[in-house]
Amino acid sequence: MPRTARRAAQTPENCANVFEALRQQIVHRSIPPGAKLLEKDLAEEFRVSRSRVREALFALERHGLVQRVPNRGAVVARLELSSVLDLYDAREVLEGLCVRLATQKVPNESWQDLVDLFGGPMVDHVANRDFESFLAGYSLFRRRALEAANNPVLFGMLDMIYDQTQAIIRRLIVLPDRASQGLQEHRAVLAAMRRGDADQAERLRRANMRSAREWLQRFQSFVL
Repeated sequence: MPRTARRAAQTPENCANVFEALRQQIVHRSIPPGAKLLEKDLAEEFRVSRSRVREALFALERHGLVQRVPNRGAVVARLELSSVLDLYDAREVLEGLCVRLATQKVPNESWQDLVDLFGGPMVDHVANRDFESFLAGYSLFRRRALEAANNPVLFGMLDMIYDQTQAIIRRLIVLPDRASQGLQEHRAVLAAMRRGDADQAERLRRANMRSAREWLQRFQSFVL
C-alpha cells in the first residue's frame, strides 16, 4: 500500500487516534478497497505500538471496513452490490426511526435553521454543482437528527452503516439530477419535522432511502 496515500489525510506527527485516521482514509477511498494494511508499516507510520495498530484494525473490522483474508492478513473491504443493497434496506428503517425520534424529542422550531439551509444555500450548491458543500449540509442534517434522536444504540448502528456507504453516497450524488432529487426529498422531510409530524417525517425519510437504493441499482456500474 503506498505510504503517500496514507499521509495525504493524516501524518504520524498529528495522529492521536490510529482508528479514526484509518477510518477517514478508508471511507474517503484514500486507501482503496483491497489494499493491505500491514501492522508493521502502520506502527512505523503512526509511531505507535503494533498492539495499538492491531486494536485499531479489529475495530475497523467490526465496522465492516476491514476484513481478514487468509494468507493476506487485513485488507480494506470491498463492497458487493448485494451487500450494499442489504445495508440500504437496514438504513431505510433506521434513518426513518431516527427522524421520528428526533421530531418527537425536540421542539418543532429547532429545525427552522435546517429548513432555511435546505431552502436557500443548498439549492445554490446543487445549481453550482458544489457537491462538497452539499454533502457538508447533508452531514449536518444527519448529525443533528442523530443528536436529537438521543439513542446510543441507533447512533452506533447508523454510524457503522454510514462508514460503509459514505464513499457510495459521494458517488451517487454526482450522478445527473440525483442531488436535485435528494434535495427535494430532504426538504420534504424537514418540513414534516418542522410541523412536528413524526409519522410523515419517518415515511418521507424512508422513501428518500428507497430512492437512493433505486439509483444505486440503476447506476451500479458507475458507483461500485
